[in-house]
Formats: sequence, structure tokens, C-alpha cells
Amino acid sequence: YKKFPVVKEALQSSLFDDETETLKKYKDIINKEFIGRGNSFPKMRLSVARKAVTEFKKISQSTHNIADLMIGYVEAGVHCTLEYGDIDSPFYNSMESMYETALKHVVKEDLFSAFEGRLQAIVENTSGMGWGFHDGLGDLFTQYEAKTEKMFIV
Repeated sequence: YKKFPVVKEALQSSLFDDETETLKKYKDIINKEFIGRGNSFPKMRLSVARKAVTEFKKISQSTHNIADLMIGYVEAGVHCTLEYGDIDSPFYNSMESMYETALKHVVKEDLFSAFEGRLQAIVENTSGMGWGFHDGLGDLFTQYEAKTEKMFIV
């Protein structure tokens, strides 16, 4: 417990609280990378932000919180682009990859309706962004939205 911080965090979040503080910690890591603080330019280290998502997935007991964090990753990336201008292809590829991972997760866990508004807003907020980002996200949203509709057809 004391030797491995990840084990400590996993036990604390599953035994002692509702993950609210743990989720906030990982959201802060992501936001620091893409949104920055005050006048400081964000570092935009994709590896640090993705690692936060990966680590949270290992310790979280909540499929809802996992979806929240993955979608928050993409939202922070979109905010970064809106705030600082076009970035590069690897950045957009990472955002698109996380968006698809989040979509797969919410469909698998039957959480699409809970996150549909945020997922749609991401697509809407990327209109006019470079590297085919908006079109790629729109295609993914439509594809996974159709999968949820098929699940309800009897």
C-alpha cells in the first residue's frame, strides 16, 4: 500500500470514497497539459495526458468516470486548439483515437445517452479545424450512434 502509489490510489478510491477526488486529480493532469494555467502556454504533452487516462482506467471501478475522463481528454484538446490555433497531425490523431476509444467504451457500457451531448458538442466545436479533424470525429460519432440505434431495434 505505501510502496506503490497506484495501489494506494486504487484501494483508496474503491474502499474509501466515490472516486471524486481521484477523478479530479486525473482531470487536472490532463487540463494542465492542454489548457495551461494563467498566462502560461500549455505543454501539450500527449504522452502525459494519455498516461493519466491509462492510469485512471487501471484503478477506477466506475465505467462512467472512465468515460468522463476520456471525453474530457478530447474536450481539453479541442479547447487547446480553439485557444491556440491549429496544431499538428499527431495531436489530432491522438484526439481522434481517444474519441473513438471513448465512443467504443460508452457503447459497450450502455452509457451513450449519458454522454451523447458532450460527444456531439465535440464534433460541433471542431468545425473548421484542420487536418480533417472535424470530418473524422463526425464520421465516428455517426458510426457509433448508428450502433446504439441498432441495439434498440427489436
